[in-house]
Amino acid sequence: MKHLLFIFLFVALSLSYLFEVDELLVKHFTFFSNLKSMYVEKYIEASEFFKKHLEHEKKIKELEAQNLELKEYKILYNTVETQLNTLKEFLIHVEIPEVKPQIELVKVLSYVDFNDFTRVWLDKTPQDEKILGLISENFAAGIAVNRNGKSVGLLNGNKDCTYAVFVGEARSPGIVTTAGAGTDELKVKFIPIWSDINIGDEVITSGMDNIFFEGLKVGKVLEVSEQANMKVATIKPYVNALKKKYFYIYNDNFQQEQLIMQSHEKIQ
Repeated sequence: MKHLLFIFLFVALSLSYLFEVDELLVKHFTFFSNLKSMYVEKYIEASEFFKKHLEHEKKIKELEAQNLELKEYKILYNTVETQLNTLKEFLIHVEIPEVKPQIELVKVLSYVDFNDFTRVWLDKTPQDEKILGLISENFAAGIAVNRNGKSVGLLNGNKDCTYAVFVGEARSPGIVTTAGAGTDELKVKFIPIWSDINIGDEVITSGMDNIFFEGLKVGKVLEVSEQANMKVATIKPYVNALKKKYFYIYNDNFQQEQLIMQSHEKIQ
């Protein structure tokens, strides 16, 4: 008991001494007082800085997520707007099945072959054999196909990447394909020989192949040539798809709805 009392008194005296020394230093040595104040201020400033940095980083992530969502809504808006304009122009009092397009963000995983930059693996599991459109920056960038249960992106310039387009104000039909290796240009083939095509004409998707919706921009005409039974346009695409890490996949569900309607007809 005496030992415990002795220890308690010793600790109390020591603490009292330390507080007195601290008070003495503060009173007689302003340098230590200023140093202590500066340390406290810097500690508070550092704490506030890290707090603001974390809040800023969180805000950036939120804005990035909102930006991706807004891009998706923009593509959907353009799809619906184009469909409505087409309906207003050509269809009056006609019943048509409801089309519900889907837009999905997909990531490029890697090249399929390192000697071909126009074929890439995508992080999407295909549901069927349907060919889907790839969109980047609201421009046509290529197509997505099913290869043994995995999605492969065939980008603009790939020999197997083809889709239907309209050329110029006259909306002359054609098919986009590669212009050959070593160039970022594209060709539009099978344009009717009588079509009036000019340099500078804009090329847009036609939607006639159910890969893209109508009106998605592809590029502009650089050169026009004639063959035996068709015209061929060389175009400069608006987007360099080979440099992209993300794409939007467009699916208009048209083929799926046709199968459902056929199944209903068989049941009836």
